[in-house]
Amino acid sequence: MVKIRLMRMGATKRPFYRVVVADSRSPRDGRFIENIGKYHPLEDPSLIEIDEDRAIYWLSKGAQPTGQVENLLKIRGIRERFGAARGDRGPATPPADVEG
Repeated sequence: MVKIRLMRMGATKRPFYRVVVADSRSPRDGRFIENIGKYHPLEDPSLIEIDEDRAIYWLSKGAQPTGQVENLLKIRGIRERFGAARGDRGPATPPADVEG
C-alpha cells in the first residue's frame, strides 16, 4: 500500500517535514517514492507547500494520506479539489424512509 506521509528532518527541537509518497512498509524517514511538498510547523504562520497536481495524481492512484497529511491537504484545499474531480457528493447516507 502506498501512503502520503511526513518525513521528519531538521535538528533536535527544530523539526521540519517533507510530504512524501512512500510504501507503507518503509520506515518513517526511510526510502520514499516521490517528494511532493514541505511543511515547516515552527514558522509563523506555518509554511505548507504541496504540489497539488502530484498530490491529486497519487490520491487518484489510491495512495492513503496519514492523519496529519490529511489535515494539511484540507488546509490547502487539495482534498476538496480531489473530491470535486472525482464527482464526490460527500459521505453516502441511507434514505430516511428505508426501514431495516
